[in-house]
Order: sequence, then structure tokens, then C-alpha cells
Amino acid sequence: MPRITKEDKARNRQNIVEAAGRLFRSRGIDAVGIAELMKEAGLTHGGFYNHFASKSDLVVEVCRTSFATSLESLAGMIEEGQGQGGPPLKRVVAGYLSTAHRDAANGVCPSASLVTDAGRQNEEVQGAYAEGVEGYLTGFTAEFLREAEEKGHQLDPAEARQKAIRLLSEMVGALVIARAVRHIEPGLSDDILHASRSHALD
Repeated sequence: MPRITKEDKARNRQNIVEAAGRLFRSRGIDAVGIAELMKEAGLTHGGFYNHFASKSDLVVEVCRTSFATSLESLAGMIEEGQGQGGPPLKRVVAGYLSTAHRDAANGVCPSASLVTDAGRQNEEVQGAYAEGVEGYLTGFTAEFLREAEEKGHQLDPAEARQKAIRLLSEMVGALVIARAVRHIEPGLSDDILHASRSHALD
């Protein structure tokens, strides 16, 4: 029987993380068992423990990886500056509170798709989620300060952080509620997204 190479092992681990991310974000952490996620990754159940000591260890990596992807996208928007859809934060809000993001099958952004699950997990998982939240707050705060400076206004960093916290909280809350009612009250779901999208940056 051929020995598995380091490259194969790294690829298998990545497949597990990606499969778990899709399942966790779309269905919830506790609703997905190891056997199911390994099947989704195209691997055998027994191979899981060659890569992770426990499911919680995998959840921590999924949390960090998912946030890293989202934060990379945020950083890219901010670096682009003024775009066709307006300044960076306006475009971030428009994309986050869009019907496409609401209806995405894999949950896309972990800030909303894992928010309830994270609170039910152990401290390591909650820590990974908190790191991701801080990443968003850091990016939002810096952009609020940059926008104020560009307009010739002075904004206290503490106030900018408070604005960042309010913005992230409203975005996540609006998306979670919009997802919760979209099948039974699609009009209400759309209204929630529209109202929050229109006033998140007021």
C-alpha cells in the first residue's frame, strides 16, 4: 500500500476544513457529525483523527479559516477605496445585507452563520470567533477614521470603534433575522435587509 505524502496529507486536511466549513455554516456545528463531514470531504471516517484531535479542534480551524477569507475580502474592498458602488463601507454593507448573501446555501460569512453556534461551544471556539469579530472591528474602525480624515473631520478612535461595533452588530443581527423569516415571510425578510442597508451607516 503506497504511503501518503505530506502534500496528500495537507490536501486531505484542507478538504476536511472546507467541507466542514460548508456544512457548519449551512446547518450548524452540532447538526453535523464527523462521519458526515468526512464523507463530504471524500475521505473515510477513521482518517479524521490523523488530522484533528477532536471535532472542537476542527471547529476552531474552520472558524479561523472562514473569518480569514471574509477579512481578506474586506481588506480588498478597503484597499480599492472608492468604487462603483461608493466608498468601501457602503459597498461592504450592500454586499453583506444583500439577498444573495442572505440566500447563499453555505452561509458564506461566519460572523452571522456561526454566531449562535459559537456561543454554545467551548472557550477555544469562542476565542476563534472573537478573533474574527475583532478583525472586522479593526477594519471598520480604521475605515471610519480614514473617511473622517478624508472629509477633514476629527473622529476620536474610541468613537470610531463604537461606530464599528454598532455597524457589525446591526449587519449581523439584520442578516440573521432576515434568514430566519425568509421562507415564511419573504417580504418581511426583504424589508429587514432594505431598512438596515439603507440606514446602517447613518
